[in-house]
Amino acid sequence: MDDNRNGVEALAAMMSFHNADCRIALGGREAIIVASEWLPQIIVMDISMPDCNGLQAALAIRADARTVETVIIAFTALDEKDVRQRLVNEEIDAYCQKGHATTHLMRLLETLTN
Repeated sequence: MDDNRNGVEALAAMMSFHNADCRIALGGREAIIVASEWLPQIIVMDISMPDCNGLQAALAIRADARTVETVIIAFTALDEKDVRQRLVNEEIDAYCQKGHATTHLMRLLETLTN
């Protein structure tokens, strides 16, 4: 879930290559809709999105009984300390910074699904 179409499509393609069933959403509002219709196991969520940011979307996803247990990974250019300071509750379960090798995100996904 990201507001950058190229970035989210590239990430979904990479994850699909690793046999992950992926859906994309362009922005926080669309992420809420996709999550409520698809009921994913894990969401990789950008934080800095206009209109409805990733933390607001994560709060809405957590408020839905069907997706309250969905694992949400903050995947953002923001540093972890900045993200954690913005948290209201337990909106995210894990953090991965954009710009690092995608192997880090893939290892995190593997750890969270096992």
